[in-house]
Amino acid sequence: MMSAKWVVRALFAATALVAAEAPALAQKSADTLRVVWWVQLVNVNPYFNQLRTGLIVAHHAFDGLVYRDPNGFVIKPALATSWKYVDPTTIEFALRRGVKFHDGSPFTADDVVYTINTVLKDKQVSVPSNFTWIDGADKVDEFTVRLRTKRVFPAAMEYLAMVLPIIPQAYREKVGYDAYDKLPVGAGPYKITRVDGVNQIDLERFEDYYKDAPKTRPAIRKLTIHEVTDATTAQNEIIGNKADWTWDVIPDMVDKLGALPYLKTERAETMRVNLLNLDAAGRTGADNPLTKQKVRQAIIHAIDRESIAKNLMQGGSRVPQAPCFPTQFGCDGAAAVQYSYDPAKAKALLAEAGYPNGFETELVSYVLPQFEGAVQNYLKAVGINAKVTHLQVQALIQRQLEGKNPIDFGNWGSYSVNDVSAFLPQYYSGAFEVGTFSTGDFARDAEVQRLVIAGSSTTDPEERKKNYSAAIKRITEQAFIVPMFTNVGTYAYRKELSFKPWPDEMPRFYLSSWN
Repeated sequence: MMSAKWVVRALFAATALVAAEAPALAQKSADTLRVVWWVQLVNVNPYFNQLRTGLIVAHHAFDGLVYRDPNGFVIKPALATSWKYVDPTTIEFALRRGVKFHDGSPFTADDVVYTINTVLKDKQVSVPSNFTWIDGADKVDEFTVRLRTKRVFPAAMEYLAMVLPIIPQAYREKVGYDAYDKLPVGAGPYKITRVDGVNQIDLERFEDYYKDAPKTRPAIRKLTIHEVTDATTAQNEIIGNKADWTWDVIPDMVDKLGALPYLKTERAETMRVNLLNLDAAGRTGADNPLTKQKVRQAIIHAIDRESIAKNLMQGGSRVPQAPCFPTQFGCDGAAAVQYSYDPAKAKALLAEAGYPNGFETELVSYVLPQFEGAVQNYLKAVGINAKVTHLQVQALIQRQLEGKNPIDFGNWGSYSVNDVSAFLPQYYSGAFEVGTFSTGDFARDAEVQRLVIAGSSTTDPEERKKNYSAAIKRITEQAFIVPMFTNVGTYAYRKELSFKPWPDEMPRFYLSSWN
């Protein structure tokens, strides 16, 4: 495997070769922002992918009923101008008049009802836990709808803002589902004009974007998104003036890219948490060593997570005490059992579990190679030989579905919802019925599932905290998952671009402009 230092040296050599040739101006004259990122988006329909890049595209091409302002996370009107609770499980929305979708069709209550009820029935939706709290939607009149929830759900407005974009019913039914997925239509500040497989997405400012929209009318006319397969290629493109903006820059390259006269770089902690998910349920085989609690505890003791956060992720990354982001409501770090870096303790636990000489396993991952390599080396030092299998995100998810990942190294950004109900259900059930499990549930523990459901089923903040704290205590006692480190967003972009990173990991190009 190529080492992180080799990658950095190669990239810096490439920088030296092209820096002198990079034009002083980017695509300012063409009023086009060229974006490059290294995760390929197989389906641009926001309901059929669970990738952060998909969420970014959705927030530019679609609007929801409400909008969460990144300044203070305040909920503001969007396609709905106002709302009220008719009863504890029914919210009535007054809809904005005069809104057009990108195909020119008018926005009405029919589109809201269609979107919500269709998503609830569709078994192919990528993250069902985002919607399992919804019972359905009803049309009151042309510009009034009611949303019914299955239970009291305190985080409803956050979910509506972040993960429920509205789809035009008439247009989707006219062109058909497959055609719509290939070139979706929304009511957002940008319209999608071209999708070329997993390589290119083009967007253009929607000139009929509605007045008083909280996202505002974009200053930059066009966005082109080039999707590549790895960080090295993305960084070569920004170095060689083939792109104006990129992110997920290899941490060791941030300062080097920032030293170039035509680029600016930034680091900013995000709500994304990197995790090792351990096959406690034995999906990869009943004799899997990871089904034993002491083995899972040994794995946590074996890894110097503080060192990975400080020296590899860098930029203020930290090790979360609990398996969630610290600011999320209900993320009780004090309830979590803590595990120090202690290789001797790890070896002792392995011996107690019946593996004095360690064992062989597989680490399946889509994170940067330096993180994979660090974990692999720490595990090897205590006798666990973990073969690394590096995959694209969608391929890793497919293996999750098939139950083939003994140790799964990925991360979760909670769709930027600042409530632990957006984190724990992804890994502990996700479908709010006992006995059913989400793709990412490697534990399949009925007690954890019960507590997670209870925490999301009341408006009483103390009751919610009590249940979430109990869930976190059991998850960490059993060592079902390893909270590794928080992600730090690493950005590189042309100095002519006015861009601001936000803690919710949502690049808002509609707020960017050329200087």
